Amino acid sequence: MSTPGLQRIVCLTEETTEWLYLLGEEARIVGISGYTVRPKRARQEKPRVSAFLDGKIDRIVALEPELVIGFSDMQAALADALIRAGLNVLITNQRSVAEIFATLRLVAGLVGRGDAAEAWIAQCEQRHAEIRAEAAQWPRRPRVYFEEWDEPIIVGIRWVAELIRIAGGDDIFPERAACALARDRILADADEVVRRAPDLILGSWCGKKFRADRVAARYRRGGSRCC
Repeated sequence: MSTPGLQRIVCLTEETTEWLYLLGEEARIVGISGYTVRPKRARQEKPRVSAFLDGKIDRIVALEPELVIGFSDMQAALADALIRAGLNVLITNQRSVAEIFATLRLVAGLVGRGDAAEAWIAQCEQRHAEIRAEAAQWPRRPRVYFEEWDEPIIVGIRWVAELIRIAGGDDIFPERAACALARDRILADADEVVRRAPDLILGSWCGKKFRADRVAARYRRGGSRCC
């Protein structure tokens, strides 16, 4: 007896791969992004068929996926190429924590695991509430700078700002976090970070290792602590 939902899925970004593994539905994945690091075994078990902005179109087509799932306007060109190759493509554009949960529900529904998704999301929301309550007891909220990319400098997306706030901090660029597109979160003047005086600097560069030493050297004169 076949299981419900799609049987052959290519994941162009890591989050979809990780989510399907969490749901126990990794057998449906036939191709993954080369940037996938979680879970570690995915890199050994699944063929890597894409970067972030581009992919191996012929190889993806040869895998005969029922659906290719990607993320963000940044993958528009890749999605266009795959659609023109005759594939079904779903590109999601989640920007907030709530939108992330909605996307997880969508993907879970495609593989018939809606109940499992709701249980996991409920646990996650409960943990967020516990963290928020604990952080509310702090005497002050640290000011946080999050860096998404370094050349050009791109500051954190909305869901990052929301998680910082849940954890008890305040994003120093809330007005930019509200911008949906990466191009609107580019920081033309690096010294603006120093002027906004963060207490803590965090980062996660999409597609390459975050180099805290480089960021620390850039902002050392500002007195912020970089992790």
